[in-house]
Amino acid sequence: MNIHEYQGKSILSSFGVAVQRGVVVDNSADTMAKAKQLQEETGSDWIVVKAQIHAGGRGKGTVTETGSHGVVLAKGIDHVQEKVDGILGGHLVTAQTSATGKKVNKVLLAEDVYYPGDSEPSEFYMSVLLDRGKGRNIIMYSPEGGMNIEEVAEKTPHLIFKEEIDPKVGIQGFQCRKVAFNLGLEGKAFKEMTRFVYALYKAYEGCDASLFEINPVLKTSDDRIIAVDAKVTLDNNSLFRHADYAEMRDTSEEDPIEVEAGEAGLNYVKLDGNVGCMVNGAGLAMATMDIIKLSGGEPANFLDVGGTADAKRVETAFRIILKDPSVKAILVNIFGGIVRCDRVAQGIVDAYRNIGELPVPLIVRLQGTNAEEAKQLIDNSGLQVHSVVLLQEAADKVKEVLN
Repeated sequence: MNIHEYQGKSILSSFGVAVQRGVVVDNSADTMAKAKQLQEETGSDWIVVKAQIHAGGRGKGTVTETGSHGVVLAKGIDHVQEKVDGILGGHLVTAQTSATGKKVNKVLLAEDVYYPGDSEPSEFYMSVLLDRGKGRNIIMYSPEGGMNIEEVAEKTPHLIFKEEIDPKVGIQGFQCRKVAFNLGLEGKAFKEMTRFVYALYKAYEGCDASLFEINPVLKTSDDRIIAVDAKVTLDNNSLFRHADYAEMRDTSEEDPIEVEAGEAGLNYVKLDGNVGCMVNGAGLAMATMDIIKLSGGEPANFLDVGGTADAKRVETAFRIILKDPSVKAILVNIFGGIVRCDRVAQGIVDAYRNIGELPVPLIVRLQGTNAEEAKQLIDNSGLQVHSVVLLQEAADKVKEVLN
């Protein structure tokens, strides 16, 4: 589950990670009251206005309605309202969004942390994630943080460092110091960074995250180390342990079809293809998508109906698949182990009749318990359904109906 920057910062702060202070605005009329609240807290009237959407590259992105970037600086409290109105309610297009962008329902008013001092501010990149191949957590970091971190990884990979952490042992003090050393820090900044790294890793572990990405981690002009941004992805499977984090979910940032499928108990992921898939089991789903590609089609979705493919569940799955206008055919590929194929077949027939004639060809392959009875039921239904036995037959039929 992805969360917004301001939510990620609240989690970081709860684990002792120093963050850029800020307040959230979701109504233009509240802007000045929130701005003055932040001014009183920080003592500065320079305020950064940051769009809150689930996508990176906000600083380079553009709000289509106003031409504003997604992250702007108001040099004085009198300019905050104008900056907020240039972002809030608009659609922000970044390298990580579609061409239409994402609507900005909230903005974060954040303190300006690039103030003058005894030294120049420095931006670093840091993330914590799992290396599944090694079974270890990784702290990935670079002395060249900021908006061009992708170019750093591509053109100067030697500036990307990794620190492996054995989850059985946990992060050690020498590892935190190694990170600070490789970032070229000394004195107060060195000590601040070691504390920052330790607290960041504890936050990653403590909230069951699958990703923490802080870009930039800032060394201020007075050698403080703070998180200026926070991209956080939480493990959905752990949310039963974190009811407060589960409440942070913002469904307006998610694909509405995926949200609907989730509410119906279906595992659905939209893809950019033309053949809708309905299967039971993730492994069979992957094999089905492979055979669709080999037949010349492209899977339009991943949809796992689970072990109970009754009429209501199948009907819901059909309706969700058909909401994608790119779908030109539907392939149902069910293996009947615990669930009997004839029951699945009856569910398909009942769902088909409830919906009415489907606007695209339907191919059904049922294998396993009572598969022969299931095929007879489909064949004798009088419905426009292509019933097949072998997976290769399903692939051939997909190719046929698409041409």
